[in-house]
Formats: sequence, C-alpha cells, structure tokens
Amino acid sequence: MAVQPIRLFGDPVLRQRAVEVDSFDRELRQIVTDLTDTMLAAPGAGLAAPQIGVGLRVFTWNVHGEVGHLVNPSLTLSDETQDGAEGCLSLPELTYDCLRALSVIATGFDMHGEPQRIEASELLARAMQHETDHLDGILFIDKLDTDARKAAMKEIRESEWFGLEKPTVRVSPHSTFGLGR
Repeated sequence: MAVQPIRLFGDPVLRQRAVEVDSFDRELRQIVTDLTDTMLAAPGAGLAAPQIGVGLRVFTWNVHGEVGHLVNPSLTLSDETQDGAEGCLSLPELTYDCLRALSVIATGFDMHGEPQRIEASELLARAMQHETDHLDGILFIDKLDTDARKAAMKEIRESEWFGLEKPTVRVSPHSTFGLGR
C-alpha cells in the first residue's frame, strides 16, 4: 500500500493546472496505485493527482464500490443539473451543496494508454466533475454562490487544520448554471 499525504487547502499545488500525461509508463502506474490506495484509506469518493502533490492530469474514483481511474480526462456535461452535498479530502469536514451536471460522458485513457469512455450520472458524475476541476486548479468552493463561499471560507479559517497561509478563492471559469460568480 502506498498511501500518500493529502494536500490541504492553501497548498499552491491545488491551484495549478495539471499537465497532460504523455508517458504511460511504470511511474504513471505507480501514481494511479498511490492515488487509489490513498483514496481508499481516506476514505473518499475520488482523488486527483494534485491532491497528493503530483501535477499530472489523472484521478481516481470509488463510487458505490466501483473503483476506477482516468488519465487526461475530458468531460461532456449534460444540460440537466443536480444539486447536492459535496465535500473534498483537501477541505476536511467541509460539506456544502454544490450544483453540478446530472450526467457526464468522460473520455480519456487508462494507465496503460488505452482509450476510455465512461457514461456517468448522479454521484459518479459529481465525482468526475469534482476531480476534473482539481486538475484545472478549481476547488468545489469556487463553484458555490457568494454567500455559501463566504460561509465556507469562515469555516475553513476556524478549522483546526487550516494553516497560516491566506489562500485566495478563485471564481470558476466553468459554467455554474447561472449560480455563483
């Protein structure tokens, strides 16, 4: 088992866009193994490489007993939406309702470079959107409306795990379906 420390809000790696994977080699397979082991140990519904300090476009998921991974993901979002509770391993004990697409079609590759196409809805779709956002340096709190984002930041500042750094909250460049800014 290769459980890695999970980077917390305030770590600059969480705000950087991860780079495309161009080598499907032993190192990538080890990263996927580390991500999976760390996610399962946490436990979480998903984990993106930047959350363990690796700036590559890869994430894992564990939803309803289905464990998987996707490298260099691209998502096509449905027009239908879902609003529900969302949390993040990089923001411990923080949960807020977050608007997401109800379903997605995710394309990318597995760790061996084989093309993948996954049709997902509800919780798996939410996890895939959340983890893909991580790869773009976006956190779920960036997708919250102004009042919820302010409440989340207050909760973060008052948390035991929050460090001395004063990170900035960015506004998502992706559609928030008319909610949030």
